[in-house]
Amino acid sequence: MLRRLPLLAAAGSLVVLLPAGPAAAARDPLAGKPPATACRTPALTQGGVTEAEPYARAVLKCLERAWSAHFKRAGASFARPKVLYLAEPRSEICGGAWPEGAWAFYCIKPRTLVLPLFGPWIEGREDLFPLKVMAHEYGHHLQRLAGTWSPARPVAKPKALEFRRRYELQADCLAGAFLGSVWASTGGTAADWAALVEESSRGDWLDDQPTHGSGKTRGAWLKRGFAGGSCDTWSAPAAKIT
Repeated sequence: MLRRLPLLAAAGSLVVLLPAGPAAAARDPLAGKPPATACRTPALTQGGVTEAEPYARAVLKCLERAWSAHFKRAGASFARPKVLYLAEPRSEICGGAWPEGAWAFYCIKPRTLVLPLFGPWIEGREDLFPLKVMAHEYGHHLQRLAGTWSPARPVAKPKALEFRRRYELQADCLAGAFLGSVWASTGGTAADWAALVEESSRGDWLDDQPTHGSGKTRGAWLKRGFAGGSCDTWSAPAAKIT
């Protein structure tokens, strides 16, 4: 299934991505995975009807509980994102046009998580893929809190695409870290995990550019986070973020 998923929608503004400096790395709130917690959600589909909003609200509470505890343990400041639950697309969102082919996405400047309650990412699903998608988008909010981007300092265009991939792949890794912290409570099996990795391991393209890395690379970072490995994509060699 091909898809165009603008996970980093800045609503028309230029976003430049910069790795955190050495001082931030000593107490990096994005290092490691959150403490093990339970995440119990209502059934996403009941009687053939998608109950997207109750499900999404429950997942959001899980994300906030897990990551607020993790940030506190790292001595870092935490703040919840604003959240928009939408039953249909809008002509404009976060100060710009609705992103073409959008599923869930994060608007950086207003710190807003946009959760469309429709589309193939959530409608009619009974697997754990919607959980992963929300965890990825929440990962962008965590990056915003941790200061891993700057809208003010320009970079050369060739580097901008590389930074974008590092940014998106770190969000994949953070999604894996969250999934690893709540997996025991989801009832997920080894087969469920394999299916989730396969569904998630797709190279995303935005504006005909490889903004999210190859499917193999995306799957690798998701699994790395799940296992508790470092999500520092910024210092990873180029071969790891292709």
